[in-house]
Amino acid sequence: MIIDAHLDLSMNAMEWNRDLGNSVFEIRESEKNLHDKPDRAKGTVAFPELRKGDIGLVVATQIARYVAPGNPLPGWHSPQQAWAQTQAQLAWYKEMEACGEIKMITNADELNKHVDEWMNNNSGKKAIGYILSLEGADSIISIDYLQRAYNYGLRAIGPAHYGPGRYANGTNSTGNLNEDGKELLKEMERLNIILDATHLCDDAFWDAMNLFNGNVWASHNMCRKFVNHNRQYSDEQIKVLIDRDAVIGAAFDAWMLVPNWQHGTSTPKEMNCDLNKVIDNIDHICQLAGNALHVGIGSDLDGAFGKEQCPHDLETIEDLNKIPSMLLQRGYSNQDVENIMHGNWLRFLRKAWK
Repeated sequence: MIIDAHLDLSMNAMEWNRDLGNSVFEIRESEKNLHDKPDRAKGTVAFPELRKGDIGLVVATQIARYVAPGNPLPGWHSPQQAWAQTQAQLAWYKEMEACGEIKMITNADELNKHVDEWMNNNSGKKAIGYILSLEGADSIISIDYLQRAYNYGLRAIGPAHYGPGRYANGTNSTGNLNEDGKELLKEMERLNIILDATHLCDDAFWDAMNLFNGNVWASHNMCRKFVNHNRQYSDEQIKVLIDRDAVIGAAFDAWMLVPNWQHGTSTPKEMNCDLNKVIDNIDHICQLAGNALHVGIGSDLDGAFGKEQCPHDLETIEDLNKIPSMLLQRGYSNQDVENIMHGNWLRFLRKAWK
């Protein structure tokens, strides 16, 4: 079984208008005359391919950014609109549960039962387990909304996304956590909501590491050693996460895998962006840790990009199942491979939810 710790399923359904019950190839065919998004007719993620790849558990997001006047990023002009957008995304997840496509996982008992069923029951169509995460906390109107979110199943939050946020600054921005951000972390700790350190700018990252005493992971991140950008983690940051017993999910976005990527111009083939680049990042984290216990998969393969911006030897998310043999070829043991593909995330969750 494979666990993928970062997919934007509801964004693809509600904003890209993709029916994820159809195959990737059916969705591509339906989009062949659309040009409003760069990844039209190039998507890689849908429920049939998740099942074919034996990807039985995912961390699935809600996402809705607040953009203040003058902020050029796409998003919503009030926190209330952003909250409403996340609630529409939640409604879609619930409809997919009603259809038998997915199943929400919120505690250790549900997790263990789902894993046992996925790994040992080979009959019929199995529901894909999902853990609900919020990418960017802008839609949390005020701190008391966090309890409401926990009650409907939210179990992880990344306080920032791109640019300046209401609680924390993210990728391509700078600045320490503001007072609301510090209160957010306190309430997350009280509720035992996992802190997703992904996308925090360096200032906010170090603030969070100093202030937050709960469980930390990085759902989809890569190494600054290979691509020198603030979206990536420095070795110092990786070592701190290892010390916190975190797991870092390897992301599959091409610009995070190869240096000098030019958005809209570069292509995976010409940049020699392949799955080996993902393995390089996984291996670097393992070398820093001295073991294979702190890295997993967090592909982000539906994060507003598709075939035009992912490893050229990956056709759909089903191809995550190429990773085990590649790790074995690098000298990793069968146990190491099992840990990277699902064991590390399971260990993390069982400890967080015990």
